[in-house]
Amino acid sequence: MTYGHFSTIHPGHIRYLRNARTLGKKLVVALIGDEGDSFQFNQQERAEALSLLGLADGVLLLNADELSDAINKLQPTALVLGNEFQQQPMIQSRLSLQRRLGGSVHFHAGEVHYASTELLTGSEGDLQAKRNSQFSAACKRQGIDQQQLLRSMDCWSSTRLIVLGDTIVDQYAACEAIGMSAEAPVVVVRELQQRNFIGGAAVVAAHIRALGAQCDLVSVVGSDSTAKLVKDELADQQIGDGLTIDPSRPTTFKKRYMVENQKLFRVSRLEEHNLCAAVESQVIKQLEIMAPKAKGIVVSDFVYGMVTPRILEVLQQLAQKHKLMLFGDLQCSSQVGSVTRFQHFSLLCPNEREARLALQNKESGLEQISQQLLQQSHCERLVMKLGSEGFIAYDRNAEGQLINQPFPALSVNPLDVTGAGDSLLAVMASGLASGQAMMPTAALACCMTALAVKTMGNTPISADSLRRSVQEFL
Repeated sequence: MTYGHFSTIHPGHIRYLRNARTLGKKLVVALIGDEGDSFQFNQQERAEALSLLGLADGVLLLNADELSDAINKLQPTALVLGNEFQQQPMIQSRLSLQRRLGGSVHFHAGEVHYASTELLTGSEGDLQAKRNSQFSAACKRQGIDQQQLLRSMDCWSSTRLIVLGDTIVDQYAACEAIGMSAEAPVVVVRELQQRNFIGGAAVVAAHIRALGAQCDLVSVVGSDSTAKLVKDELADQQIGDGLTIDPSRPTTFKKRYMVENQKLFRVSRLEEHNLCAAVESQVIKQLEIMAPKAKGIVVSDFVYGMVTPRILEVLQQLAQKHKLMLFGDLQCSSQVGSVTRFQHFSLLCPNEREARLALQNKESGLEQISQQLLQQSHCERLVMKLGSEGFIAYDRNAEGQLINQPFPALSVNPLDVTGAGDSLLAVMASGLASGQAMMPTAALACCMTALAVKTMGNTPISADSLRRSVQEFL
């Protein structure tokens, strides 16, 4: 038996229930009632959502949270609770009852996986239909319809944003595999063609501009030919150029070698030291010039030394002075960093691995991780990215209570996931800065990421493409 309120079913709950199911022949969920609590959905709706998962053999409806009565009634072989219950004194007597009746007690939030195995258990068509259905159900639950989403994009053109962070140039080299080297056990390839894409903070700015909003980029580049490529691209896309040249570092450059759309490896050319005081002051000057005209600042930090503690302090001062929203994404897959350094932001968009690294917590359930991050960062809203499982959007209702809604990954078999998070950040910032509500913006971001992973490389996605995507999925 498992126990909880399951206010909104998301991937964390599914992991928990799948783990519990392995401990016995039948699984029953004891579902907390509506009495004395104000959940986002009533007990009947929550029970129906649990039933649709197909993981539980039965749902026991409690009037309130009478777990002792449920244990006496069912006498389960195993009682499985989330890790957050371990330190709750009030539940200890109920656990003692379970043990006196001969049953065991397990605390487990389910296994954490950062990759999907769904394609091993179902066809691509079936999985696509399932995810489309999940997306439609999420929108229906939040009272979102197609026309509402399409209309909400019309006001983006009056929104101006500043994007601050590390500029990256991504080069993709298409190669032909020749064979194995005779001198060493390495694959030999012949380079056929190459193409450059702006990435990092620059592609976030490019997405925002392509979606119709106005945008300025504040970043640091080197004194090299790669920097000229970035400047030319910004000019072509009519993005405000707030670039500062730092002679002590090259423009960050990443080259990916590919054979038949499969990436072999990546070579990076970069420096990770913090900005010197002179360059840092130039960046701050650019921010101060641009801030009065903006509605928000988007921080895309790859932890290469661009976003310093002093710059973060200035961001807070500018946000208070000009009533700006702050949006943050910190990527530390191969670097040392913590998203909790972004304090009092309007929105944070970490993935699960980044959140667990920041909190030094690999045991707690997904819901507990999300709430812990919200508390430690004091941010208003959160998007917890889950890769192939989609993401969970967290917001607060009119009473200040935390609510959440999971959205699926609409692309079952993506071509290139590089930059999916950048496209999501661009939509969330454009929508929220223009006064749009959190959940409709998250629905648009869900459609946006499905487009971003369909093409190889970071290509800015236009507002028309996003509108067509919304019409396709709703």
